[in-house]
Amino acid sequence: MEAINDQINRFSHVSNFFITDVQLEFAEKLLKYSEMSKVFLTNSGTEAVEAALKAVRRIKNLEGEILSFTKSYHGRTYGALSLTDRIEYKKEFEPLLPQISKITFNDEDDLIKKVNDNTAAIFMEFVQGESGINIITDCFVDTITRLKEKYDFAIIADCIQSGIGRTGKPYAFNYFNIKPDIVLVAKSIGGGLPLGAILTRGVYDEAFSYGVHGSTFGGNPVSCTAGIVVLDEVFGKGLVNSVAELGEYFISELRELSNKFPSIINDVRGLGFMIGVETTSDCDEIVNQLRERKVLINCTNQNVIRILPPLIATKNDIDFFLYNFHEVLKSL
Repeated sequence: MEAINDQINRFSHVSNFFITDVQLEFAEKLLKYSEMSKVFLTNSGTEAVEAALKAVRRIKNLEGEILSFTKSYHGRTYGALSLTDRIEYKKEFEPLLPQISKITFNDEDDLIKKVNDNTAAIFMEFVQGESGINIITDCFVDTITRLKEKYDFAIIADCIQSGIGRTGKPYAFNYFNIKPDIVLVAKSIGGGLPLGAILTRGVYDEAFSYGVHGSTFGGNPVSCTAGIVVLDEVFGKGLVNSVAELGEYFISELRELSNKFPSIINDVRGLGFMIGVETTSDCDEIVNQLRERKVLINCTNQNVIRILPPLIATKNDIDFFLYNFHEVLKSL
């Protein structure tokens, strides 16, 4: 808040004809912690997805097929929605973009069958958030890497939910042996203000020359100032390491609860502070009861409790959740 107020007192907006000092500082830090080479700043995650679609079409293959996964979520604008595999979001807006198809998530046979010389790109969530914290397998990622060596398609890592330390590493893909061509970030990166980015490497660094793509408010200086503080806290001061350590503790304790309540909990899965508890039936009642106890979670994909603590959560905060979750489970 202090950094935001200081920046507002300097200036809150400058025409995108100019580059500001805070944009440069934010961009340099983001590239440093991402190990990518160029960045284009947006207002949101879905804008970053749209920019990535344009980058692939311009650099790779105008006619080639773009693939995403079943159960995926990439946003609700037209291009992002075309990549998304949530029928409840799409059914009233079809037909959507052509030359976009789905691979069954974690199905190597389906992957091998659908990737070929005509494949332009694969959009990947390494941890699927909206559909219930589904984690990609090492074998599936390794197969994608081998296919990329053969067919040279682009790999786009959608880390809009799973980036900036959320999983206990800078990005969820850091858990796997893979180097994306494009990385998409947003959500937490602006500390509550609208900010997103598309990060590139290699040939995709040249996707956007002057005038090819633009944004009136993308990289707003106030949002970038907040983003600088976020990056300093998460990476510079080591908050990401706390997330990794406490995430292991949290998931371990939740698995203990699943052993105590097997008739209610099917599975516990997650990385860092991106956790899903799959229940045997609809989980709305658990969400409602926890809200009455001043704990906020949500139910996604009907029967998965999605737990996304703030990265500053402490062990005491986690224990507070565990106590109240235990009490709710007993009442059920």
